[in-house]
Amino acid sequence: MSHWIIPDWPAPARVRACSTTRHGGISAAPWHSLNLGAHVGDVESHVKENRQRLVVNAQLPSMPQWLNQVHGTDVVRLPADNVLPDADAAITRESGVVCAVMTADCLPVLFCSKDGEEVAAAHAGWRGLCSGVLEKTLAQFHCQPADIMVWLGPAIGPQAFEVGEEVRAAFMAHDPAAQQAFHAVGNKYFADLWQLARQRLSAAGVNSISGTTRCTYTESDDFFSWRRDGVTGRMATLIWLR
Repeated sequence: MSHWIIPDWPAPARVRACSTTRHGGISAAPWHSLNLGAHVGDVESHVKENRQRLVVNAQLPSMPQWLNQVHGTDVVRLPADNVLPDADAAITRESGVVCAVMTADCLPVLFCSKDGEEVAAAHAGWRGLCSGVLEKTLAQFHCQPADIMVWLGPAIGPQAFEVGEEVRAAFMAHDPAAQQAFHAVGNKYFADLWQLARQRLSAAGVNSISGTTRCTYTESDDFFSWRRDGVTGRMATLIWLR
């Protein structure tokens, strides 16, 4: 796990979490090397081996229940009957069940209750973030947002994520303060996903927000980036209860 990111946050001892990089797998270019996505054109056997390596190297209690992420706001409670649920967030209260989201520029967000009884993971691209995937994940917890802590993972950074006016307008329609997360560049804008997420979480009542500022777009040695490469692999950000 030396190449991976371990969240630096004040989570209870029974809460375990990590975020992978592109290192440690067997996939060939352009998915090299630890591609965990089975939907991006990589060799199926390579993805299977990479996922097995993930379980072993991260000492996971079980294989993650992968989601069919659709840039929406649905939250699935795990374990789920559907083998590949259509959802962009997962939550559980059961020990040994691994919540996971895959990203390659979008923002992975981890949640845990301060009493260590419940954990969740959410995939927040700009569409899901704007539509309320974080708020909907918080709403699934048995406790109040003030009793939940959040960690924001690696994503495309604010010097690389170029968007149009329509994206800025969509966020500002929800909260005018969102304009602080956009900086004009010509007739477009650079958007700060981390700041937008922090604004949404704070407004929802979360007061413990940690995270990294590792940029998937600029750090090509360590991360997959769809914006940078087009055809590429996927990292995973995972959380579970011991």
